[in-house]
Amino acid sequence: MEPRVGPAPDAAPQVRPYHHPAAGWGAAKSVTRVLVEERELVDGPRAIMRMNHENGGFDCPGCAWPDDTKGLRLDICENGIKHVTWEMTRKRVDRAFFAAHSVTELAGWSDYDLENQGRLTEPMAYDPESDHYVPISWKEAFEVVGAALRGLDDPNRASFYTSGRLGNEATFLYQLMARELGTNNLPDCSNMCHEASGRALQAALGTGKGTVDLKDWESADALFILGVNAASNAPRMLTALAEAERRGAQIVHVNPLVEAAATRTIVPHEFLDMALFKSTRTSTLNLQPRIGGDMALLRGMAKAVLEQSASDPKALDATFVERHTAGFEEYRALCAATPWEELERQSGLSRADILRAARVYTEADRSIVSWCLGLTQHEHGVDTVREIVNLLLLRGNIGREGAGPSPVRGHSNVQGNRTCGIDHRPTEAFLDRLADACGIDPPREHGLDTVRTIQAMRDGEVKVFVAMGGNFALAAPDTAATYAALRSCDLTVQVSTKLNRSHLVHGRAALILPCLGRTEKDHQRKGVQRTSVEDSMSMVHLSLGMKRPASPHLLSEPAIVAGMARAALPDSETPWDWYIEDYDRIRDTMAVALDGFEDFNRRVRLPLGFRIKQPARELVFLTPSGRAEFSTAALPDVVPEPGTLALGTMRSHDQWNTTIYSDDDRYRGVKNLRTLVFMNRADMRERGIADMGAVDITSTAKDGSHRYLKGYTAVPYDIPRGCAAGYMPEMNVLCALGDYSTQSDQPIMKHVKVTIVPAAGG
Repeated sequence: MEPRVGPAPDAAPQVRPYHHPAAGWGAAKSVTRVLVEERELVDGPRAIMRMNHENGGFDCPGCAWPDDTKGLRLDICENGIKHVTWEMTRKRVDRAFFAAHSVTELAGWSDYDLENQGRLTEPMAYDPESDHYVPISWKEAFEVVGAALRGLDDPNRASFYTSGRLGNEATFLYQLMARELGTNNLPDCSNMCHEASGRALQAALGTGKGTVDLKDWESADALFILGVNAASNAPRMLTALAEAERRGAQIVHVNPLVEAAATRTIVPHEFLDMALFKSTRTSTLNLQPRIGGDMALLRGMAKAVLEQSASDPKALDATFVERHTAGFEEYRALCAATPWEELERQSGLSRADILRAARVYTEADRSIVSWCLGLTQHEHGVDTVREIVNLLLLRGNIGREGAGPSPVRGHSNVQGNRTCGIDHRPTEAFLDRLADACGIDPPREHGLDTVRTIQAMRDGEVKVFVAMGGNFALAAPDTAATYAALRSCDLTVQVSTKLNRSHLVHGRAALILPCLGRTEKDHQRKGVQRTSVEDSMSMVHLSLGMKRPASPHLLSEPAIVAGMARAALPDSETPWDWYIEDYDRIRDTMAVALDGFEDFNRRVRLPLGFRIKQPARELVFLTPSGRAEFSTAALPDVVPEPGTLALGTMRSHDQWNTTIYSDDDRYRGVKNLRTLVFMNRADMRERGIADMGAVDITSTAKDGSHRYLKGYTAVPYDIPRGCAAGYMPEMNVLCALGDYSTQSDQPIMKHVKVTIVPAAGG
């Protein structure tokens, strides 16, 4: 059965243009509705006042935007509050619930209805005879996992997945367990999101992360925001954009859709503006390239900078280029040889538009370029991010205040997961330090990423799949293939807070292991524990839960990892129980094992924590040349073939990753509808598709195979010709498992080749 994501609509679908500012009273109204529906009118506001604060607060379990540096008391956003109240719900999924509903029955429920049942309360095991989940003790559950892992003829028959919600301490223990078992099969959500960013930045600058922090955002003269729907994906960015506009900075948004964050905002904690309905612009220029056309735009801006430098030497920072870069002459020749006509064709923008963006760049002393999945989930995602670096290098916008590359990571600790060892391609240096710090002999061969884990499960090569958080069945590409892969496993283990689709699409044996949420107190032998997280700008800080756990039977994520490890590694000399008594002990080991985490326990308790050292920020480039590397990749051909469209998947405003809060998408003017596709009106006319007409969508994979969605609603929208867009996870079914980038191995969910026609019989 294919997933039906979102609540059953109780009213007719509506689509009306949205003309209001982002955030503001619309966000306040939405938050109030959520607090009322979840009956959290007391604890909800308390949580709001404790979220994202350095003294006794907890880190928002939503996005990875950094905490405010100026002591802001309400460093919050609509989506963060929704995420927290969704976790704090009073509803419970207990043994009585599972006794009343079989897995077959639950498989017919919408994904909204599954998560809306509330918090999981105790470990459960799948009983194939009754087709129900039944209670199991923690001891028995850990032994099931341990026996399965001990019984494998090769540790690479297991794969250990993480979503971005896992704290640093649990992350470190998780990867330690996997490597002590003997595998680097550590796929994560980065494999589907920002893998291209990490590989590009590593190749160009010798680091897999951005070089800027929030203070740089506060002093930049120009901000370029590419492929980001900030109002939904990183809403606290709106504060930075509003402040930038007020100080006279230029803000350029680049996106096929002009999103709400690219117009104007009322920041909710600015009470006078709220009272007066006073909005602030969040852009000075909006450009709408075709899907995949960003690289051509960036190349065109670089070409304009180089052409201008012939008459205006200040346009190019020749001193920086000479001292700190390699490959400049080859790149300059490449730009000169690229015709403007080809740049216009591939970007979908006019030469005048490209020059307008270049003028903003050359007139700014300090520029930041920020991007998200709109750039990475493409075949050429690595080349595009490297083109960002090329552009920044031309004017020395690396290693100085107010300038640099700034990827927008999506989930709260996804960057920390990678920093703390969740990497299927670990470096030799990392493994050497881990071996010395932990007394293990970690495997050296690369492991499986997300796509290859699915392939290996499908082919019977991976028998045990463990997921720490997330909703893998829906987050992964090619829904049918992912379902089949999970069902081929001998054992699937899901560590979760709420019921979701991945509990119903399971292996022959299956466990649900419920964990504490970010908002809840973590009581261990040495007292209430804090965990650490890393934001998208490399700041590491502590998080302390405030609420009584939803059930006395919940365990923390570190405790669950330790329980599995004890059972799977009975002869291990790693002090798993000792670590769980006091997380400071885990951090002491991390301080030895992880570069940049020296003196961890002291520094993480400083106000706002600490920033992980960043050599490229100090103009130290750990590349083969010892310099920042220009790249000279050819422009990809992203113009759709006649009759086809390039489709990109995205989130609605009222969802977070695969969690759907409603069938609405306020900022795009949609109510009571998720099974839709946004199209250019001219493309609709050409295909005989009426406004709000029913359509069938067919994707064509690289191998020529097809995938289908039937009876979707076509919504006319301001999007370039040849482009279309719709919501994930519903549209993940259209992205074939084999359609991943050869540069990053990421599924190309932002560039699916489709045909769209009026629905058969419609």
